[in-house]
Amino acid sequence: MPAEPPASPLSALPGVPWPLGARCDAEGAHFAVYAGNAEQVLVCLFDASGAERRVALPECSDGVWHGYLPGVRVGQLYGYRVNGPYEPERGHRHNVNKLLVDPYARRLAGALRWSDALFGYRMGSPRADLSFDRRDSAPGVPKGVVTDERFDWGDDQLPRIPWSQTVIYEAHLRGLTMRLDGIPEALRGTAAALGHERTLAHLKGLGITALELLPIHCMVHDRPLVDRGLVNYWGYNTLGYFAPEPRYLSNGDPAELKTAIRALHAAGIEVLLDVVYNHTCEGSERGPTLSLRGLDNLAYYRLQADNPRFCVNDTGTGNTVNFQHPRVVQLTLDSLRHWVTHYHVDGFRFDLAVTLGREANGFDQGAGFFDALLQDPVLAGVKLIAEPWDLGPGGYQLGNHPPGMAEWNDRFRDDVRRFWRGDSGLRGALAARLQGSADVFDHQRRRPWASINFVTAHDGFTLQDWVSYNQKHNEANGENNQDGSNDNESNNWGVEGPTEDAQIRERRERVKRAMLATLLFSHGTPMLLAGDEFARTQDGNNNAYCQDSGLSWLDWSLAASAPGREQQALVTRLIALRREQRCLRSDYFQHGLVEPLPQVRDIEWFDENGDTMRQEDWQYWEGRLLCVRRAVRLPDGPAQLCLLLANNTADAHTFQLPQPVFEWMLRVDTADLQAVDRPVRELQREVAAHSVQLLTAQVEAPAAAAIVHAAESAMQPEKAPRPVMPKAQE
Repeated sequence: MPAEPPASPLSALPGVPWPLGARCDAEGAHFAVYAGNAEQVLVCLFDASGAERRVALPECSDGVWHGYLPGVRVGQLYGYRVNGPYEPERGHRHNVNKLLVDPYARRLAGALRWSDALFGYRMGSPRADLSFDRRDSAPGVPKGVVTDERFDWGDDQLPRIPWSQTVIYEAHLRGLTMRLDGIPEALRGTAAALGHERTLAHLKGLGITALELLPIHCMVHDRPLVDRGLVNYWGYNTLGYFAPEPRYLSNGDPAELKTAIRALHAAGIEVLLDVVYNHTCEGSERGPTLSLRGLDNLAYYRLQADNPRFCVNDTGTGNTVNFQHPRVVQLTLDSLRHWVTHYHVDGFRFDLAVTLGREANGFDQGAGFFDALLQDPVLAGVKLIAEPWDLGPGGYQLGNHPPGMAEWNDRFRDDVRRFWRGDSGLRGALAARLQGSADVFDHQRRRPWASINFVTAHDGFTLQDWVSYNQKHNEANGENNQDGSNDNESNNWGVEGPTEDAQIRERRERVKRAMLATLLFSHGTPMLLAGDEFARTQDGNNNAYCQDSGLSWLDWSLAASAPGREQQALVTRLIALRREQRCLRSDYFQHGLVEPLPQVRDIEWFDENGDTMRQEDWQYWEGRLLCVRRAVRLPDGPAQLCLLLANNTADAHTFQLPQPVFEWMLRVDTADLQAVDRPVRELQREVAAHSVQLLTAQVEAPAAAAIVHAAESAMQPEKAPRPVMPKAQE
């Protein structure tokens, strides 16, 4: 139950302007909020019946309105109202009739209830947003809760997994457990289920090291979706940057999420949050007035320079948060620090991160936000991942974010998809992606981990759907199948959707396994989409953002099926091999300039005849066979070697193993999952259609020459020149 407002008339004391938000002590509560163009800010206290009391904050320091209210207790419901200019053509949209959510609220109570009263203007005409609406919005607006954030973390230890050993698992907090047996139904889809031993057992058994959660900040379901009986399931529609989404808490207490994170840490798994600071749920200039718009529209949002009535829409959502304003940078950094200090979060993935780096002349690697982020002592040890694009001018910035940040690498996704679906001219592109996308990231002393490699993500087809559908099937979204990308670079292999054709099903399985092996054997940081380990499907829907249903929830019965168990066992093995073999996860960009063993470079490329690839080989348009050998010297002396053989043709091909020949061990064959840990005694390998093989060897460096066959040892060529390295075809 919310605390009752103090019975006696309130008069606020001056208080202090920092920190922002609402915080309690033994006698009352401090309130502070930025509203730089306001003329008056009222803090509004609500009781359980919804009755409201308003108190003016008495002081304003550098645009921060603040005051101390004696008698306010933990649990008190509150919001703000702002008096100030309503001049849309100058960018001002203050309206005291609209209750505003504190952007620093640590907890929100109540769901937003859509009505026309939520809008600052009278709706109904093309120039309606220039009008002024006097209806009170408070009944339909969530309220902030004055919160005691103390929590007993016990002996919680952050896993601090090195980037080079990180394997990310992207999941939706709710969808991950809604159908997971072994978890009480009342807890499914909540943070309590996330930290349940059943969930932990799966994640730990799989071998992933980091769980990346789709947005869990408090958010709003878009009005058009609600009108269609749908919701904003993915959650990229933020209302509160400090508060967890209430529907993810079974008991309404944010401590439930902290408990789950503590359990994940105990299992050795880091927690990364997908965060949305580039836009808010208030939409365009014709959107509702819920928080930032009513506090200071001119400061918080980017507006058109020649007509500030209108929002800049570089995000495609109607508004763009203004990272040229210092209070926006402060809000974002304060939010990030909050999640690190109060929730022990291990890192963040920034949605549309280019927006965060936009200055007056466009994207800038040295933008103020990036400079502040990368020098912040609280955030210095966490993982930072950029989605390196937005929809504005010059919005594609892959490889151009500052050192210290990793980036989602969509070129990896696209090149690997196109190669394995059978496109021509992709052999060089595949090699570049296997190499950690050095062509994109090898500058400014960056490391391969900067490339977040993925073949599927929440946005798009699942892996099973990628081999099952040539076209999207988004009819359930209610947008006449117009939403979602039309370019999925997929191949259904002959039939759209599920099929009983055994030959097509086998080909699909082969390609899926090859894709998974490519992902986990590439340098960089692999990211696996939740459910791909057991062939999850969304029935061809590639934009399930509004589907809080069985279409989006993981179907764990698939994991119990024979094909699901087989695929999950493969993924588990691939992750284990990546952990075991240093040459599969290099912490530097290999260019063939290092010799861990005599006459053996750290990376070398060969054709199916065992010959070193030449420039004309890379340019051969129909090349679909590739062999790469990697070698690395371990700290204690021996060298590890890996040989990766890839065949993306419709027929089996024989590969001649390159010289020198070592005592290879076959570790995985994606065409024959029973063929594991077998010595390779022949000098050639047959590689089945649409498949990958991994061979490994470990060599004591001083004895390296002894294991080279006599015929090869008699041939001691002079030190070779720098090898010809792959270049991705345009």
